Amino acid sequence: MRPVNWGILGAANFARQHMARAIHEAEGARLHSLATTHAGKAERFRAFCPDLKVHESYEALLADPEVEAVYVPLPNTLHVEWTLKAIAAGKHVLTEKPIAMAAGEIDGLIAARDASGLLVTEAYMIVHHPQWQRARALVQDGAIGRILHADAHFSYDNRADPANIRNRPETGGGSIPDIGVYTYGSVRWVTGAEPVAVRSRIARENGVDVFAQVLADMERPGEGPAGRFSYHAMTSMRLPPRQEVVFQGEAGLLRLTAPFNAGLFGEAQLHMFRPGKPDHVERFPGARQYRNQVEAFGRALREGAAYPWRLEDAKGTQAMIDLVFAADGHLAQA
Repeated sequence: MRPVNWGILGAANFARQHMARAIHEAEGARLHSLATTHAGKAERFRAFCPDLKVHESYEALLADPEVEAVYVPLPNTLHVEWTLKAIAAGKHVLTEKPIAMAAGEIDGLIAARDASGLLVTEAYMIVHHPQWQRARALVQDGAIGRILHADAHFSYDNRADPANIRNRPETGGGSIPDIGVYTYGSVRWVTGAEPVAVRSRIARENGVDVFAQVLADMERPGEGPAGRFSYHAMTSMRLPPRQEVVFQGEAGLLRLTAPFNAGLFGEAQLHMFRPGKPDHVERFPGARQYRNQVEAFGRALREGAAYPWRLEDAKGTQAMIDLVFAADGHLAQA
């Protein structure tokens, strides 16, 4: 397969630490270009990719005919704008989550994608991790019976870094945009369910949410009340680190450790407990979800392979985020 030439808009720390390295190391991918005006930041990328081409503007990178796909790790409020500009320049696009600040904004991205025929999607890396792929298969195959409850928790503490974009409202900060996409989207992806009623409690500092607790009724499409289950989620940027997702069914329980920052927070493991059967544990120590994501993008682009996370999936999670914000302090119906 001919490698896909990738360009990155901006020298974000996350891009340097994770996605740029994943692009550089992935099969079927080549880290071709970076757009930044900061020479020092560019050199940090060149430390592991010496032949990297550096453009001094985003526009110049988008105009580079050798760049086929663009990765957009900009602040949340810039995602829609630069995704649309990349599409207009004829580039395939992988944009960091959340790809938009409201579900309605994604309609324009879908329309632009469909009109262009390009591959455009959100960088939702967990669906490329075998821990999550296994959890989805087990749940959908009925390994723990009909789902009755799910809970998801994700927290970290960045109060010591007030300049961080996650702590700033003008850059679309907050725990819900940053990590609610994981606690909400992961449960949606595994179960196929959508929220029908939501109650939330949100604490804010300086215009961004720093703690959010969500109680919801989730329902699988077409199943009505028989397909409903309860859901609890917590996200915070002011609590000690925690990551865990649990699915409870009529016939057992699945627990995922290190579900979002696999290999960094801890080892990704899947624990299945079923009454009367031996406890079952699967471990995924070597899986690299960012590299998997890049390689899946390349296969979809070059070979037409199915890609597991579409703009429509991102819109569903953003719609749930919108509902959580609307439900602060009271019950909101979908």
